[in-house]
Formats: sequence, C-alpha cells, structure tokens
Amino acid sequence: MPTVVQLPAGKAMTVRTAADAFLDSLGNPNTVRNYGIGVGKTAERLGEGRPLAAVADDDVGGALELLWGEASVNTRNARRAAVLSWLGWCAERGYDGPQVPAWAKRMPPPESETPARSKMAIDRLIARREVHLREKTLWRMLYETCARSEEILEVNIEELDLAGRRAPVKAKGAQPRTRRRGAVREDFVLETVYWDAGTARLLPRLIKGRTRGPVFTTHRRPGPGKVLSARDVCPDTGLARLSYGQARALLDEHTALAGPGTGWDLHEYRHSGLTHLGENGASLPMLMAKSRHKKPENVRRYFKPSPEALSDLTSLLAPGDARR
Repeated sequence: MPTVVQLPAGKAMTVRTAADAFLDSLGNPNTVRNYGIGVGKTAERLGEGRPLAAVADDDVGGALELLWGEASVNTRNARRAAVLSWLGWCAERGYDGPQVPAWAKRMPPPESETPARSKMAIDRLIARREVHLREKTLWRMLYETCARSEEILEVNIEELDLAGRRAPVKAKGAQPRTRRRGAVREDFVLETVYWDAGTARLLPRLIKGRTRGPVFTTHRRPGPGKVLSARDVCPDTGLARLSYGQARALLDEHTALAGPGTGWDLHEYRHSGLTHLGENGASLPMLMAKSRHKKPENVRRYFKPSPEALSDLTSLLAPGDARR
C-alpha cells in the first residue's frame, strides 16, 4: 500500500521553496548574489525539504553559528542580515516559519585601523616637486571631498561643476533608477561631492585642453587587446581611465618607507578629511552629510581625533584662572 504524504496547506512551504521565492523577489543582481550565499547555505543546513513551519528559532541561530561563528565580524553580520531579510519577507507574506533568535545578535563592527594623517603631512606630500600634477590633484580632491577613491576616479570632465566646486558621483550601494541588465552610471541615483580651493586650483591645470572623458587618465594608451567602454577612454587623447590599482600603486610609490606595500592607502584621505573636520568643530550631522553615511556609528569609525586635539579639548575643563 503506497505511503500517503500530506502536502503543505495554506501558507506552508519548504525551506528551499521559501529561499528560492525570496531570492527571486530581489531585483538587484548584486543583492541576489550576496544574499544567496547566506540564505542558500542556511537553507542547506536547516534541511531544504523540511517544512519551514517546522524550523525552530534556535535551529536558525544554530545554523548561523555553525556556518559563520568563526568568520570575520563583517561576514557574520552580512550573512545574518541576509537570513533576517529572508525570514522577515516570509513573515510579511503570511508564511509560517521561524525568526532569527535574539541570542544570535549582530556583532559590533571592528574599529577601523586606517590611520588619519596630519594636515601638515598631507600638504607636504602634495607639495613635493617630484609628484605629478595628476597625483597632486587626485590626492587633494580625495582629501577635500572626503569621498571614496572609486567615486572620484569614476568622474568625467563633462560632469564637473568647476564654478560650483562640485560633481555628481555614483556612490557605494547607489540605488538604481531602473531595474535592467547592463545599467550604466546614469541609471543610478547620483550623489554630490564638494571640494575647496586646493582642488579648484589644480583641476583646470590637469584637464587643460580637454572637455570630455575621464578626469584622471593613464599616461599610455591601452593595448590593442584591452576592451574598454567609451566612457573610460578620453576621446581627445585616447588615454584610458586611471584604475584604483594604478592610483594606489602611485601613492605607495611616493610614501613607502619600508619597501613596496608599506606606504599610505588612498582611503586614508577620507579618514583624515573627516577627522580634521571633526577636530575643527563639525557636528555629527554635518560629518554624515559630508561623508554621505546613513548611520552615525559608521562616521564615528572614521573620526580619530589626534592627541593634540584631545589635549586642547581637555584644557576647556581647567579652572577659569588657569586659562588666562
């Protein structure tokens, strides 16, 4: 006599079916790829053919702990966030299932180890005679805009507002205006970065004679076998856009004291700019507006007051007669 299997009724479904339905609902391919790791491996661990309603909260927490308990904090948090979104999506649609247990908490992110360079050190480096105008402009622009390196390297000349000292950039995690494959830069919501007098003096010299194409280019034309988009090649000179790897190597070349790879990192200009603004009295909301962070705790990671700034701050607590 054949075995009778009771099919899921109502809003019940299996772990695998729930995972696939959630991932299929995501429009951004990058999100699908990132979430797919956390959701897919968790589903495998829980049992793909198991009814989602039969999974306990502690089963989910145990799976997260077994899979990523020894991983880095950022990886662990990212996988937990993916599973949290998946199970929240199921609950919103009325599917019976578990939740991420309270004991499987999000771990606090580690403190950033990127140093904040002094303003004097930055000015001295940019003023060196052997540093090319391209590097001078890039470093000054990174410092004054407090932008990410990839954002500034992606800017084209036709997008610069030289009079207003600003330019639109495609930020990290930019929201798409439209969901379609092969989306170009203009298909995303752009954000604005601002610079000051130092960059304003250097930019016109760097782009002199050019009206289109990448602001920062290589000094050689790309090889015949290298395929680049029209946006990444200067139509006037044929030079390609300067890559992040090339820009990083150039900075290391001028700052390394103990061999290749020991110099400054491009990200230090963002850290340093935000730190110096904070030391000069910029409020947390203003720092968030400048850096374009959405969460205050992310800005605090970048703000590293110097010992001198802390000493000056502490002097405000001295007796009134001691400050005269």
